[in-house]
Amino acid sequence: MRILIATVTAGGGHLAAAAALEEAWLAVRSDDIVEKIDLLKLFSPLHRKIYSEGYVKLVERAPELWGMMFAKTDDPKLLQKLKRLQRKFPSGSKNRFARHVLQFKPDVVLCTHYLPLETLTPLREKKEGIRPFVACIVTDFEAHALWMESCVDLYCVAAPETRARLVARGAPEKAIVATGIPIAAKFSSKPDTKAIRKQYGLRDDLPVLLVLSGGFGMGPVAEILLELDKALSPFQMVVVAGRNEELRRKLAVGDYKHPTHVLGFSTNMHELMGIADIIVTKPGGLTTSEALAMGKPLFILNPIPGQEAANSDFLLERGAAAKTNRVEDLPYRIEQLLGSKKLAEMAKAASALGRPQAATAICREVLKRQ
Repeated sequence: MRILIATVTAGGGHLAAAAALEEAWLAVRSDDIVEKIDLLKLFSPLHRKIYSEGYVKLVERAPELWGMMFAKTDDPKLLQKLKRLQRKFPSGSKNRFARHVLQFKPDVVLCTHYLPLETLTPLREKKEGIRPFVACIVTDFEAHALWMESCVDLYCVAAPETRARLVARGAPEKAIVATGIPIAAKFSSKPDTKAIRKQYGLRDDLPVLLVLSGGFGMGPVAEILLELDKALSPFQMVVVAGRNEELRRKLAVGDYKHPTHVLGFSTNMHELMGIADIIVTKPGGLTTSEALAMGKPLFILNPIPGQEAANSDFLLERGAAAKTNRVEDLPYRIEQLLGSKKLAEMAKAASALGRPQAATAICREVLKRQ
Protein backbone atom coordinates (compact mmCIF):
# COMPACT_ATOMS: atom_id res chain seq x y z
CA MET A 1 0.00 0.00 0.00
CA ARG A 2 0.98 3.61 -0.56
CA ILE A 3 0.34 5.90 2.41
CA LEU A 4 0.51 9.69 2.32
CA ILE A 5 0.58 11.55 5.65
CA ALA A 6 -0.32 15.20 5.08
CA THR A 7 0.24 17.89 7.67
CA VAL A 8 1.04 21.60 8.07
CA THR A 9 3.52 23.47 10.27
CA ALA A 10 1.08 25.47 12.38
CA GLY A 11 2.33 24.83 15.88
CA GLY A 12 4.28 21.70 16.69
CA GLY A 13 1.33 19.41 17.40
CA HIS A 14 0.29 18.66 13.83
CA LEU A 15 3.86 17.67 12.93
CA ALA A 16 4.23 15.49 16.03
CA ALA A 17 0.96 13.70 15.24
CA ALA A 18 2.12 13.06 11.67
CA ALA A 19 5.45 11.65 12.92
CA ALA A 20 3.62 9.40 15.39
CA LEU A 21 1.40 8.03 12.62
CA GLU A 22 4.38 7.36 10.36
CA GLU A 23 6.11 5.49 13.18
CA ALA A 24 2.99 3.47 14.01
CA TRP A 25 2.12 2.60 10.40
CA LEU A 26 5.61 1.29 9.64
CA ALA A 27 5.51 -0.73 12.86
CA VAL A 28 2.24 -2.35 11.73
CA ARG A 29 3.11 -2.70 8.01
CA SER A 30 6.82 -2.26 7.42
CA ASP A 31 6.66 -3.05 3.68
CA ASP A 32 4.26 -0.22 2.80
CA ILE A 33 5.48 2.96 1.12
CA VAL A 34 4.88 5.79 3.56
CA GLU A 35 5.52 9.44 2.72
CA LYS A 36 5.02 12.42 5.01
CA ILE A 37 4.46 15.86 3.46
CA ASP A 38 4.26 19.30 5.06
CA LEU A 39 2.04 21.46 2.85
CA LEU A 40 3.82 24.57 4.10
CA LYS A 41 6.79 23.57 1.92
CA LEU A 42 4.54 23.94 -1.12
CA PHE A 43 3.66 27.54 -0.26
CA SER A 44 5.40 30.54 -1.81
CA PRO A 45 8.09 32.05 0.51
CA LEU A 46 5.82 34.99 1.43
CA HIS A 47 2.74 32.82 1.97
CA ARG A 48 4.85 30.41 4.04
CA LYS A 49 6.12 33.21 6.28
CA ILE A 50 2.66 34.68 6.78
CA TYR A 51 1.10 31.30 7.57
CA SER A 52 3.81 29.96 9.88
CA GLU A 53 4.59 33.17 11.78
CA GLY A 54 1.16 34.76 11.60
CA TYR A 55 -0.53 32.31 13.96
CA VAL A 56 2.24 32.53 16.55
CA LYS A 57 2.24 36.34 16.55
CA LEU A 58 -1.53 36.54 16.60
CA VAL A 59 -2.02 34.28 19.61
CA GLU A 60 0.81 36.00 21.47
CA ARG A 61 -0.23 39.59 20.80
CA ALA A 62 -3.98 39.42 20.21
CA PRO A 63 -5.39 36.15 21.63
CA GLU A 64 -8.88 37.66 21.89
CA LEU A 65 -8.85 38.33 18.14
CA TRP A 66 -7.81 34.75 17.46
CA GLY A 67 -10.61 33.54 19.76
CA MET A 68 -13.16 35.65 17.88
CA MET A 69 -11.95 34.28 14.51
CA PHE A 70 -12.06 30.73 15.89
CA ALA A 71 -15.65 31.17 17.08
CA LYS A 72 -16.93 32.98 13.97
CA THR A 73 -15.57 30.32 11.59
CA ASP A 74 -16.86 27.41 13.67
CA ASP A 75 -19.97 27.05 11.49
CA PRO A 76 -20.05 24.12 9.04
CA LYS A 77 -22.68 25.63 6.72
CA LEU A 78 -20.94 29.02 6.54
CA LEU A 79 -17.56 27.39 5.91
CA GLN A 80 -18.90 25.23 3.06
CA LYS A 81 -20.23 28.36 1.32
CA LEU A 82 -16.89 30.13 1.78
CA LYS A 83 -14.95 27.13 0.51
CA ARG A 84 -17.09 26.83 -2.62
CA LEU A 85 -16.38 30.49 -3.33
CA GLN A 86 -12.68 30.04 -2.56
CA ARG A 87 -12.37 27.16 -5.06
CA LYS A 88 -13.25 29.51 -7.90
CA PHE A 89 -9.93 31.25 -7.41
CA PRO A 90 -6.68 29.42 -8.28
CA SER A 91 -4.24 28.58 -5.49
CA GLY A 92 -0.65 27.72 -6.37
CA SER A 93 0.00 25.79 -3.15
CA LYS A 94 -3.21 23.73 -3.45
CA ASN A 95 -2.47 22.97 -7.10
CA ARG A 96 1.03 21.79 -6.17
CA PHE A 97 -0.39 19.51 -3.47
CA ALA A 98 -3.02 18.19 -5.90
CA ARG A 99 -0.30 17.36 -8.44
CA HIS A 100 1.72 15.61 -5.74
CA VAL A 101 -1.27 13.47 -4.75
CA LEU A 102 -1.95 12.54 -8.38
CA GLN A 103 1.70 11.60 -8.91
CA PHE A 104 2.10 9.65 -5.66
CA LYS A 105 -1.25 7.83 -6.11
CA PRO A 106 -1.83 6.99 -2.43
CA ASP A 107 -4.19 4.27 -1.28
CA VAL A 108 -4.62 6.12 2.01
CA VAL A 109 -4.18 9.76 3.02
CA LEU A 110 -3.86 10.52 6.74
CA CYS A 111 -4.43 14.22 7.50
CA THR A 112 -3.29 15.71 10.81
CA HIS A 113 -4.32 19.21 9.72
CA TYR A 114 -7.51 20.37 8.02
CA LEU A 115 -5.77 22.20 5.16
CA PRO A 116 -5.02 19.08 3.02
CA LEU A 117 -8.73 18.20 3.14
CA GLU A 118 -9.59 21.38 1.24
CA THR A 119 -7.62 20.05 -1.74
CA LEU A 120 -8.72 16.41 -1.46
CA THR A 121 -12.43 17.28 -1.65
CA PRO A 122 -12.35 18.87 -5.16
CA LEU A 123 -9.91 16.16 -6.31
CA ARG A 124 -12.45 13.50 -5.38
CA GLU A 125 -15.30 15.40 -7.05
CA LYS A 126 -13.57 15.41 -10.45
CA LYS A 127 -14.58 12.60 -12.81
CA GLU A 128 -10.94 11.81 -13.54
CA GLY A 129 -9.98 12.29 -9.88
CA ILE A 130 -8.49 9.62 -7.64
CA ARG A 131 -10.28 8.25 -4.58
CA PRO A 132 -7.83 7.32 -1.82
CA PHE A 133 -9.21 6.45 1.61
CA VAL A 134 -9.03 9.73 3.57
CA ALA A 135 -8.67 9.74 7.37
CA CYS A 136 -8.99 13.01 9.26
CA ILE A 137 -7.09 12.94 12.56
CA VAL A 138 -8.34 15.76 14.79
CA THR A 139 -5.50 16.95 17.04
CA ASP A 140 -7.55 18.73 19.73
CA PHE A 141 -10.29 17.64 22.12
CA GLU A 142 -12.84 19.75 20.25
CA ALA A 143 -13.43 19.42 16.50
CA HIS A 144 -13.69 22.81 14.79
CA ALA A 145 -15.85 22.99 11.65
CA LEU A 146 -12.70 23.37 9.53
CA TRP A 147 -12.01 19.65 10.06
CA MET A 148 -15.30 18.67 8.38
CA GLU A 149 -15.03 17.86 4.65
CA SER A 150 -17.03 15.63 2.33
CA CYS A 151 -13.88 13.76 1.24
CA VAL A 152 -13.35 12.28 4.71
CA ASP A 153 -13.99 8.54 5.02
CA LEU A 154 -12.96 8.29 8.68
CA TYR A 155 -12.66 10.78 11.52
CA CYS A 156 -10.29 9.77 14.33
CA VAL A 157 -10.96 11.94 17.38
CA ALA A 158 -9.71 12.41 20.90
CA ALA A 159 -12.68 11.28 22.96
CA PRO A 160 -16.33 10.18 22.83
CA GLU A 161 -17.34 13.80 23.49
CA THR A 162 -15.47 14.91 20.36
CA ARG A 163 -17.26 12.21 18.41
CA ALA A 164 -20.65 13.35 19.71
CA ARG A 165 -19.92 16.92 18.61
CA LEU A 166 -19.21 15.81 15.03
CA VAL A 167 -22.32 13.63 14.95
CA ALA A 168 -24.44 16.57 16.18
CA ARG A 169 -23.04 18.63 13.31
CA GLY A 170 -24.02 16.12 10.68
CA ALA A 171 -20.96 13.91 10.25
CA PRO A 172 -21.86 10.22 9.64
CA GLU A 173 -21.89 8.40 12.98
CA LYS A 174 -20.29 5.25 11.52
CA ALA A 175 -17.40 7.30 10.11
CA ILE A 176 -16.19 8.56 13.50
CA VAL A 177 -14.12 6.65 16.04
CA ALA A 178 -12.69 7.86 19.35
CA THR A 179 -9.10 6.62 19.14
CA GLY A 180 -7.29 9.35 21.07
CA ILE A 181 -4.78 11.81 19.60
CA PRO A 182 -1.71 10.06 18.08
CA ILE A 183 1.52 10.40 20.05
CA ALA A 184 4.94 8.77 19.76
CA ALA A 185 5.35 5.21 21.03
CA LYS A 186 7.96 6.33 23.59
CA PHE A 187 5.18 7.88 25.71
CA SER A 188 3.93 4.39 26.51
CA SER A 189 7.25 3.49 28.15
CA LYS A 190 8.24 3.88 31.79
CA PRO A 191 11.55 5.77 31.96
CA ASP A 192 14.11 5.20 34.69
CA THR A 193 13.27 8.29 36.75
CA LYS A 194 16.22 7.92 39.13
CA ALA A 195 18.69 7.79 36.24
CA ILE A 196 17.09 10.80 34.54
CA ARG A 197 17.15 12.86 37.74
CA LYS A 198 20.80 12.02 38.15
CA GLN A 199 21.49 12.96 34.51
CA TYR A 200 20.10 16.47 35.08
CA GLY A 201 21.53 16.90 38.55
CA LEU A 202 18.10 16.87 40.20
CA ARG A 203 17.57 16.06 43.85
CA ASP A 204 15.64 12.94 44.81
CA ASP A 205 14.00 14.60 47.83
CA LEU A 206 12.29 17.48 46.00
CA PRO A 207 9.23 17.43 43.71
CA VAL A 208 9.76 18.47 40.09
CA LEU A 209 7.76 21.12 38.26
CA LEU A 210 8.10 20.77 34.49
CA VAL A 211 7.42 24.13 32.82
CA LEU A 212 6.78 23.92 29.06
CA SER A 213 6.69 26.75 26.56
CA GLY A 214 5.75 24.67 23.50
CA GLY A 215 7.93 23.92 20.49
CA PHE A 216 8.09 27.58 19.48
CA GLY A 217 8.86 28.95 22.97
CA MET A 218 5.63 30.88 23.31
CA GLY A 219 4.00 32.40 26.37
CA PRO A 220 5.12 34.40 29.43
CA VAL A 221 7.63 31.77 30.59
CA ALA A 222 9.99 34.31 32.23
CA GLU A 223 7.11 35.73 34.29
CA ILE A 224 5.99 32.23 35.24
CA LEU A 225 9.44 31.37 36.63
CA LEU A 226 9.65 34.63 38.58
CA GLU A 227 6.28 33.98 40.21
CA LEU A 228 6.96 30.31 40.93
CA ASP A 229 10.23 31.28 42.57
CA LYS A 230 8.23 33.25 45.18
CA ALA A 231 6.69 30.04 46.54
CA LEU A 232 7.90 29.06 50.00
CA SER A 233 7.46 25.30 49.62
CA PRO A 234 10.61 23.47 48.43
CA PHE A 235 10.63 22.14 44.88
CA GLN A 236 12.81 22.16 41.76
CA MET A 237 12.00 23.26 38.23
CA VAL A 238 12.86 21.96 34.78
CA VAL A 239 12.04 24.49 32.07
CA VAL A 240 11.86 23.74 28.33
CA ALA A 241 12.20 26.82 26.12
CA GLY A 242 11.65 25.00 22.82
CA ARG A 243 13.26 26.41 19.69
CA ASN A 244 13.36 29.92 21.16
CA GLU A 245 17.10 30.23 21.78
CA GLU A 246 16.80 33.84 22.90
CA LEU A 247 14.33 32.79 25.58
CA ARG A 248 16.56 29.91 26.68
CA ARG A 249 19.55 32.23 27.15
CA LYS A 250 17.43 34.75 29.04
CA LEU A 251 16.06 32.13 31.42
CA ALA A 252 19.41 30.40 31.92
CA VAL A 253 21.04 33.47 33.50
CA GLY A 254 18.22 34.03 36.01
CA ASP A 255 18.93 33.96 39.73
CA TYR A 256 16.43 31.52 41.22
CA LYS A 257 15.81 30.53 44.82
CA HIS A 258 14.50 27.12 43.77
CA PRO A 259 16.87 24.81 41.85
CA THR A 260 16.10 25.49 38.17
CA HIS A 261 17.33 23.72 35.04
CA VAL A 262 16.67 25.44 31.71
CA LEU A 263 16.66 23.39 28.49
CA GLY A 264 16.20 24.25 24.81
CA PHE A 265 14.32 22.12 22.31
CA SER A 266 14.08 18.60 23.75
CA THR A 267 13.56 15.31 21.97
CA ASN A 268 13.25 13.35 25.24
CA MET A 269 9.99 14.87 26.44
CA HIS A 270 8.80 11.44 27.60
CA GLU A 271 11.72 11.32 30.05
CA LEU A 272 11.15 14.88 31.28
CA MET A 273 7.46 14.17 31.80
CA GLY A 274 8.39 10.93 33.52
CA ILE A 275 10.25 12.77 36.32
CA ALA A 276 7.65 15.53 36.72
CA ASP A 277 5.22 15.71 39.63
CA ILE A 278 3.17 18.34 37.81
CA ILE A 279 3.41 19.93 34.35
CA VAL A 280 2.82 23.66 33.93
CA THR A 281 1.86 24.20 30.30
CA LYS A 282 -0.44 25.56 27.65
CA PRO A 283 -3.08 22.88 26.84
CA GLY A 284 -2.17 22.00 23.26
CA GLY A 285 -3.74 18.77 22.06
CA LEU A 286 -0.48 16.85 21.58
CA THR A 287 1.28 18.05 24.76
CA THR A 288 -1.85 17.27 26.73
CA SER A 289 -2.17 13.79 25.21
CA GLU A 290 1.50 13.04 25.95
CA ALA A 291 1.09 14.10 29.58
CA LEU A 292 -2.09 12.04 29.99
CA ALA A 293 -0.34 8.98 28.51
CA MET A 294 2.34 9.39 31.18
CA GLY A 295 -0.31 9.83 33.90
CA LYS A 296 0.85 13.35 34.74
CA PRO A 297 -1.43 16.08 36.14
CA LEU A 298 -1.37 19.44 34.40
CA PHE A 299 -1.50 23.00 35.64
CA ILE A 300 -2.90 25.25 32.93
CA LEU A 301 -2.14 28.95 32.83
CA ASN A 302 -4.32 31.36 30.84
CA PRO A 303 -5.19 29.22 27.79
CA ILE A 304 -5.75 31.18 24.60
CA PRO A 305 -9.37 31.39 23.41
CA GLY A 306 -10.28 28.75 20.88
CA GLN A 307 -8.85 25.24 20.85
CA GLU A 308 -6.73 25.73 24.00
CA ALA A 309 -9.76 26.91 25.98
CA ALA A 310 -11.73 23.89 24.74
CA ASN A 311 -8.89 21.51 25.67
CA SER A 312 -8.66 23.17 29.08
CA ASP A 313 -12.39 22.71 29.71
CA PHE A 314 -12.12 19.02 28.78
CA LEU A 315 -9.28 18.41 31.25
CA LEU A 316 -10.82 20.43 34.09
CA GLU A 317 -14.18 18.69 33.78
CA ARG A 318 -12.46 15.33 34.16
CA GLY A 319 -10.24 16.32 37.08
CA ALA A 320 -6.89 15.88 35.28
CA ALA A 321 -5.84 19.54 35.53
CA ALA A 322 -5.97 22.70 37.58
CA LYS A 323 -6.03 26.20 36.11
CA THR A 324 -5.51 29.87 36.80
CA ASN A 325 -5.78 32.88 34.51
CA ARG A 326 -3.33 35.04 36.47
CA VAL A 327 0.38 34.32 36.69
CA GLU A 328 0.60 35.94 40.15
CA ASP A 329 -1.69 33.21 41.54
CA LEU A 330 0.82 30.49 40.70
CA PRO A 331 2.85 30.37 43.96
CA TYR A 332 -0.20 29.83 46.16
CA ARG A 333 -1.90 27.38 43.83
CA ILE A 334 1.21 25.25 43.32
CA GLU A 335 1.94 25.18 47.06
CA GLN A 336 -1.61 23.97 47.69
CA LEU A 337 -1.25 21.16 45.16
CA LEU A 338 2.22 19.72 45.80
CA GLY A 339 2.03 16.65 48.01
CA SER A 340 -1.74 16.96 48.37
CA LYS A 341 -4.49 14.38 47.95
CA LYS A 342 -5.85 16.56 45.14
CA LEU A 343 -2.64 16.12 43.12
CA ALA A 344 -2.84 12.34 43.49
CA GLU A 345 -6.46 12.43 42.31
CA MET A 346 -5.45 14.53 39.29
CA ALA A 347 -2.73 12.01 38.39
CA LYS A 348 -5.24 9.16 38.62
CA ALA A 349 -7.67 11.04 36.37
CA ALA A 350 -4.88 11.74 33.87
CA SER A 351 -3.96 8.06 33.72
CA ALA A 352 -7.59 7.12 33.08
CA LEU A 353 -7.76 9.54 30.12
CA GLY A 354 -4.39 8.57 28.60
CA ARG A 355 -4.35 6.87 25.18
CA PRO A 356 -0.68 5.93 24.65
CA GLN A 357 -1.54 3.52 21.80
CA ALA A 358 -3.73 5.97 19.84
CA ALA A 359 -1.47 6.06 16.77
CA THR A 360 -1.53 2.27 16.41
CA ALA A 361 -5.31 2.24 17.00
CA ILE A 362 -5.76 4.74 14.15
CA CYS A 363 -3.65 2.68 11.74
CA ARG A 364 -5.52 -0.52 12.55
CA GLU A 365 -8.90 1.21 12.19
CA VAL A 366 -7.95 2.55 8.76
CA LEU A 367 -6.75 -0.88 7.63
CA LYS A 368 -9.96 -2.49 8.92
CA ARG A 369 -12.09 -0.11 6.84
CA GLN A 370 -10.10 -0.44 3.63
